[in-house]
Amino acid sequence: MNKNGGYEKLDNPVWYSLSETHKDISINYHNAKFYDPAYCPFGGFIETSNVASQIDDYAKLINHFFVVGEKPLFSGKIFLKNELVCLQMILEERVEINIGEKIIDLDDTSSEALSSLVNEVQPGYFKKKTNLMGDYFGIIKEGKLVAVTGERMKMTNFTEISAVVTQPLYTGKGFAKQLVAHTANKIFDENKTPYLHVAETNYAAIKLYEKLGFKTRRKIIFWDLEASPE
Repeated sequence: MNKNGGYEKLDNPVWYSLSETHKDISINYHNAKFYDPAYCPFGGFIETSNVASQIDDYAKLINHFFVVGEKPLFSGKIFLKNELVCLQMILEERVEINIGEKIIDLDDTSSEALSSLVNEVQPGYFKKKTNLMGDYFGIIKEGKLVAVTGERMKMTNFTEISAVVTQPLYTGKGFAKQLVAHTANKIFDENKTPYLHVAETNYAAIKLYEKLGFKTRRKIIFWDLEASPE
């Protein structure tokens, strides 16, 4: 527990983000909440009752999406593509490192370059309006955006760090480390606690986050769902 209280809401991060900071971009069903698919293809639920029919309804808006947390019930209209097991990591203290690169705020004029870079390295998550979910930061080299990090799911007391991406030709230069530190400290400045999700097999990223002070809180599954063809 920290100054922001317990971490229970992080067990169901989509539901609580859509109940709090991101409620204006929530599609609400009785027991489930989903992001407007133009922003993020994520959903969460509070009870299993009627979740299958609610997932069917959301699948009419976007055919490939993720439910985060407990395993949902789903109908024969939906099939499970993958169980993406992630570590949910949390940071409790500011990061004290030297930031030697110039880190810029990415505004609307950078949205196309931001989306292109993230989808090149991590396809499938970054949608047309994902950049509007929080603040994004980047490093420019040779006139082009080569590394970014930003914010995705947001609650009253917690903000998720996401899109930690470096163009492959520019890895190994410490860009990700500096961007994550910059983003985390900005979140602390807002009196919130930063957290993130990383695939449990992404050992290099996990090692980086641990060096910055992140600690694993729990494993959490992103259930990768797709609507069956009609």
